Amino acid sequence: MKYLRTTLGPKSKPELGMILPHEHVFVDLRTPDQPGYAEAETEDVVRLMAPEIERIKKLGVTALVECSTGGVGRRADIDLAVSLATDFPIVVPTGNYREPWIPEWVRHASERELEAWMLRELTEQIDEIGFQAGWIKLSAGDDGMTALETKILRAAARAAAQTDAVIGSHTIRGRVVMDQLDVIEAEGYRADRFISIHTQEEKDFAYNLAVAQRGAWIEYDHVGRAGDDEVAELVIRALEAGCGDRLLLSHDRGWYDPALPMGGTPKPYTHLSTVLLPELRRRGVDDGTLMRLTHDNPFEAFAR
Repeated sequence: MKYLRTTLGPKSKPELGMILPHEHVFVDLRTPDQPGYAEAETEDVVRLMAPEIERIKKLGVTALVECSTGGVGRRADIDLAVSLATDFPIVVPTGNYREPWIPEWVRHASERELEAWMLRELTEQIDEIGFQAGWIKLSAGDDGMTALETKILRAAARAAAQTDAVIGSHTIRGRVVMDQLDVIEAEGYRADRFISIHTQEEKDFAYNLAVAQRGAWIEYDHVGRAGDDEVAELVIRALEAGCGDRLLLSHDRGWYDPALPMGGTPKPYTHLSTVLLPELRRRGVDDGTLMRLTHDNPFEAFAR
């Protein structure tokens, strides 16, 4: 049986319902060498973010995927605190973001060392905090992978191949996604265990199709950040092209930002439930398809 690895332990499909596959609880987009990077009082984060979790619980959301990885302020301890305060499972990644958000230790580590680090977090625990990483989150530059980003991806593919973990990457250009898939397959892993994060940013829809047809997940994670008509039309276009079994939907919203006074003002995780799904239903998308997009696909993408 497959499980979602969460802050509250492994969760089976019958234990879960709707899952948000791309959100943030805590993010610091300053580079790791900046003063105060990723620093915050845990109680302040819980105070700001717990109400946002409670709102989606009332809408039937049963888990979310935290997409803050190494280099952009991953704080698994804070994710756990928010999770415990709300009795709500959060899926936290291992891995690291792209340049220039790469800590010095990652920059100087060998592929073997990076593989061992990710493997430990996937199979044992993150930073002695007590729960396993649920997946691997990476990124690549808009113009193509740098040598350092390629090193991290190769190490990720090797760690993932030993655990069946999914690899998700913030990658804007479809052609760069295809290059990433080439690297993953060259390391002996599979395209169907890759998520093309921010697929909507590739405006050539042919690349959306090419990535999905290769077996990877495509993720439209701009719900509530782009116009509802635009998002609905893109989703329906993907469904009509036969991509419904490889499509993920989310907001890419939240979050506590330690660079802002009191963490800033969070943007709710509710728009998918309260606006987009009713709009898709109004446009003729049946309930079975909506269930697949919001319940089945996220579980299948992240479970192992």
